[in-house]
Amino acid sequence: MDRLAELEVFTQIADAGSLTRAADALGLSVSGVSRHLTSLENRLGVRLVQRTTRQLFLTGEGERFAASAREILSSLNEAETSVSAVSAEPRGTIRVGASLAFAKLHLMPVIREFRARYPLVNIELQASNRYYDMIENGLDLAIRTRRGEADSSITIRKLAETQRTLAASPDYIAARGAPVHPHDLADHDLLLYSLADDWENLTFTRGNESMRLPVSGTMVCNDGLLLRQAARDGLGIVVQPSYVLHDDLQSGRLVKVLEGWHLPRLSMNLAFPSRAHMPARTRLFIDALVEYFRRNNFEALW
Repeated sequence: MDRLAELEVFTQIADAGSLTRAADALGLSVSGVSRHLTSLENRLGVRLVQRTTRQLFLTGEGERFAASAREILSSLNEAETSVSAVSAEPRGTIRVGASLAFAKLHLMPVIREFRARYPLVNIELQASNRYYDMIENGLDLAIRTRRGEADSSITIRKLAETQRTLAASPDYIAARGAPVHPHDLADHDLLLYSLADDWENLTFTRGNESMRLPVSGTMVCNDGLLLRQAARDGLGIVVQPSYVLHDDLQSGRLVKVLEGWHLPRLSMNLAFPSRAHMPARTRLFIDALVEYFRRNNFEALW
């Protein structure tokens, strides 16, 4: 028998003073109520109820157990109400993982809007350019630029695609000239991201042409924003996703090079553990991030 059901049936019997009235209140048969009571008494090894042909009353043990059972059921009800209240008014902490560049450029605006709307939710941001295990690090969600996860329990949801771009400052172009073919990069200073897949090679396509070129950097770094700053300062040609360089390209601080040639595009994804039992706060934050991307039409810009 279900122990919680036994408690509910017994407290109803105690309150109603009758198996028949308890059965009516619970929507059960009298025999069903009797079976729950018998199972509970057998499990406890004591008689809780005395019955005569005309009335029912609790034993001393029954009175004490009824009081305890009511407290248990009341505590359970309070716990369920508390969880429901959290769902209605989100609170607690969301743990989010993202690269330093993405966190600064695109997570902070979302966090600012989200906190204004849900002030009882706190954000714990793990900004790192390495992909840490989500489960081991207790992350509720992470932004990744890889298409899959080794752990099959992790759900992937696409945010947008972004192209990888080569760009340099106008001063660098004026001093060194612009490459017109990928082979020309051998004569230029390159600013390379050391955590990119196969970062010591660049694969270019143009129409039906494709080539994979080995490259070396005059500056190699594990952070995209530092590489962007180096490019602004005229230190070379940077290779970064468009979401990192977009504002500088729009303002003219940087200019694209080798525009007719394309590097493999990157898919920007949300990764999170199974949707089952996801807290409302996490689901709402995911919705806010997706809406931010939709509103700004980033995939078209990038």
